[in-house]
Amino acid sequence: MIEPKLEVQIGGIHLKNPIMPASGAFGDEMGSVMDFNKLGAVVPKSITKHARGGNATPRVCEVNGGMLNSIGIQSKGLLYYLEHIIPAYKEYSTPLIASISADSVDEFAEMSEIIGKADGVSGIELNISCPNLKGDGEAYGMNADISYELIKKVREVTDQTLITKLTPNVTSIQEIAKACEEAGSDGLNVANTLLAMAIDVHTRKPKIGNVLGGISGPAIKPIIVRLIYQVRQVCSIPIVGCGGVMNAEDAIEMILAGATAVQVGTANFINPVAMIDIVDRIKEHMHAYAVDDINDLIGKVVIPSIDEQTTFQV
Repeated sequence: MIEPKLEVQIGGIHLKNPIMPASGAFGDEMGSVMDFNKLGAVVPKSITKHARGGNATPRVCEVNGGMLNSIGIQSKGLLYYLEHIIPAYKEYSTPLIASISADSVDEFAEMSEIIGKADGVSGIELNISCPNLKGDGEAYGMNADISYELIKKVREVTDQTLITKLTPNVTSIQEIAKACEEAGSDGLNVANTLLAMAIDVHTRKPKIGNVLGGISGPAIKPIIVRLIYQVRQVCSIPIVGCGGVMNAEDAIEMILAGATAVQVGTANFINPVAMIDIVDRIKEHMHAYAVDDINDLIGKVVIPSIDEQTTFQV
């Protein structure tokens, strides 16, 4: 039986398959239970310029259909990342995508220039979903003009492949996506977690120390599939689907909606080898449906014509 072709391309990054971890749900310690060479890419936790302790505890809680988290991008800083995190992955053939977060547009550019020159880095994921400390706490990715300015400044200082991580907490993700593409982003991550809140009805206190957090897990997958489909309609650059992928069918659903690659997050906490299982099951799906190349599935959702659609009256 001929092995199906799983390779995909995002900017200058060649991935042997479309599966990679979501930043924050993966670390080099997972090398003890899986072979990183079997992944399309590795994406360690987002890094900040300076060390930071993260948000108040508790930082994670379980909710129906997923989990709520508010880690706060706990980080040991850029220097530690360069000296310890990046070298830890050099023994693998899998490309490393560095996810970065910053407190200003200029700091994003500064960090990108430094990390972009680091040996062992194949691409940069710009986490513009984090709060803009110079913009009244609004996330960069909530404003098309700021997003454009940020990506443009980063593009001027590095030739690295740039994947911009969008926030779903906006009225029109398409507007933000188009601004990022026009500014020079090579790909779009759709999307970060959805802002949410959970309350303990017995103590009447929030279940998360930071009060609000981001919800992830299977409950949000239909929303992410919708966002991927919408972004695909207005952008031509590759999309990395992220949010609620628990199995191969979830991943294929995102690919059909328009994603070139897919990140896996919450599933890793349930099954540490979930990503490897998903890669294997994708192959089985392709065999079952006589699909030779994963690229033939990208954006191939079949939308019925108006004549085929049934009209319901409420």
